[in-house]
Amino acid sequence: MRAYILRRLIMVIPMMFGITIISFAIIHLAPGSPTQAMTDLNPNVSPESIVKLRQLYNLDDPLHVQYWLWLKKVLVLDFGDSFSQDARPVLDKILERLPITLLISVLSLIIVFTLSIPIGVLSATHQYSFFDRVASLFVFFGFSMPTFWFALLLMILFGVWLDWLPISGVVSMNHAQLSEFGKIKDYAMHLFLPVTMSGLTSLAGMSRFTRQSMLEVIRQDYVICARAKGLPERKVIYKHAMKNATLPIITLTALSIPGLIGGSVIFETIYSIPGTGQLFYQAVMGRDYPLVMGELVLMAFLTLIANLLADVSYAMVDPRIHYD
Repeated sequence: MRAYILRRLIMVIPMMFGITIISFAIIHLAPGSPTQAMTDLNPNVSPESIVKLRQLYNLDDPLHVQYWLWLKKVLVLDFGDSFSQDARPVLDKILERLPITLLISVLSLIIVFTLSIPIGVLSATHQYSFFDRVASLFVFFGFSMPTFWFALLLMILFGVWLDWLPISGVVSMNHAQLSEFGKIKDYAMHLFLPVTMSGLTSLAGMSRFTRQSMLEVIRQDYVICARAKGLPERKVIYKHAMKNATLPIITLTALSIPGLIGGSVIFETIYSIPGTGQLFYQAVMGRDYPLVMGELVLMAFLTLIANLLADVSYAMVDPRIHYD
């Protein structure tokens, strides 16, 4: 196992190298330039100033030269400075917005796992029952429902019609004057809608995968044999079948890890959440190449590590899988 993990970690290096080359090339193929966002709305900017800006950011150099200059900095964990007006280091801007994205992502994952696994197991063990039909209807609705549309519906219902919850930001304007309990309540009210939206949209897929995996497992011979021996149904399902049915769940969990940093561009933009998802959207719209590359590199690295964790978890859950 140690040799396998070491090989996979070594393979991360060339894979990251290839990912950065492709990402760097693609974002430079997009129309527009970072200097346009700084100069187009300012009629007093002279052509000489535009040329100096392009030289300052090395935008006049060939693409391979720009990539090499960027790569040399990344090798020492320096993602460069943002092209935005504040010109702050990219890593500082990401780390500044990371806590709120992590909080929302972790809370939504808790909701997903708390609800999806029991729903999937009950749907599989009570196939074609009333509960299974209602759960399937909910799943199909969740799959077909556009995320931005659902987010807007929640805003209209709870923020406009009922006026129960705030619809943007993470704190109120009088947050500093509130008591400690009031500040916690203020945070909770602001995060309720984005956390609920993020959790419910992922709940449908996770519960469906759990149901399908459980249906395949409970038809296996060893489950039939366990029942024939007289084991209680609860022990058969949750001790024998559930353990082998968790492999697809592990895969989906691993794929959700990059989202802990990437966040959700949709709900963070709609709800004005100052997280990394909104930051990534702003960077793309502003042609902020260093910031876009910084987030892409971090998400790609997390994706590769998540795949490794998933493979290792397979061997821990299923003794039939080994990497000797």
